Amino acid sequence: MKNYRTYLGIDVAKLTLDYCLVTEDQQLERGQLLNTQKSLNLFLKDLKKGGHDLKEMLFVFENTGIYSSLLSLVLSETELDYAQVPALEIKRSLGITRGKSDKVDAKEIAYYAKRNTDKITLSVLPELNLQQLKIVFAEREKTIAAIKVFERTMENEMFLSKEVFGSVKAINRQTVKHLKKQLAMLDDKIKKLIREDEVLYKQQQLLKSIPGIGEITSVYLLMVTKGFTAFTNGRKFACYSGVAPFEHTSGTSIKGKTRVSHLADKKMKSLLHMVSLTAIKYDPELKDYYTRKKAEGKHTMLVLNNIKCKIVYRIFAVIQRESNFVNLQKFAA
Repeated sequence: MKNYRTYLGIDVAKLTLDYCLVTEDQQLERGQLLNTQKSLNLFLKDLKKGGHDLKEMLFVFENTGIYSSLLSLVLSETELDYAQVPALEIKRSLGITRGKSDKVDAKEIAYYAKRNTDKITLSVLPELNLQQLKIVFAEREKTIAAIKVFERTMENEMFLSKEVFGSVKAINRQTVKHLKKQLAMLDDKIKKLIREDEVLYKQQQLLKSIPGIGEITSVYLLMVTKGFTAFTNGRKFACYSGVAPFEHTSGTSIKGKTRVSHLADKKMKSLLHMVSLTAIKYDPELKDYYTRKKAEGKHTMLVLNNIKCKIVYRIFAVIQRESNFVNLQKFAA
């Protein structure tokens, strides 16, 4: 990556953007602006007027989903260098901190960018289909959560009289029915978006060839990897997903057990867990591995985590080879 003269860390919120600008000689500029296109365009003009060369500036901010989408769009359209960095990565770099404020966050992001320029990968705005996929999937998650809320209310029927619960029972049923209809429409939209993109469709078929990976897991994998452009190998993705084991040692006296980090994409980790449970039922190789390790006295969660790692490496293998997963154990003599 090229050398930059200025690093601008941005803490993204729903309505505002707190920023901290750090120059080569450690000068700081701080401020806040609205998270709107008009405000962002004015901000870039003000930076130019202030004598900053935007082509020699690196913009860095956390990936906060939809709230950071506009910022990414504006920077992409103006052809400026920016990097959306996972919040977990920045938090790891901070070590122990006291308290929290938006200004401190923006400052730390700016210094993170300055310290790690050689490690940062510039971001590229995802293709339109991936952007739409992300929005539709988010709506799907909200719809599922809403269905669960109303279904929990229905569970209270046995504790209330017919007269009391009857006043909301019919309304609840209609609401759940409507939400399930909406969920089906969102699922159809997700399938349509993937079918319309030849690359995404091919990648999804490759992913679904792996035992245990179904429709939702494959869609989420396409989203978080940005069509497998955001991660170069399985090890990095295993770290992101919270399934890669790390040593916990200090000198020669402290030899802790290897364990996974709690800093992870919890949704991805949960999906991989479900995939591993399915795999040990229907995949002969992983079923044998699970049975053998359990017989050796290994802890269940340790064995399952190892299986998650194996699945991650399978994922990247089929994508990189561009060929379906083949279970070689089926052909063993």
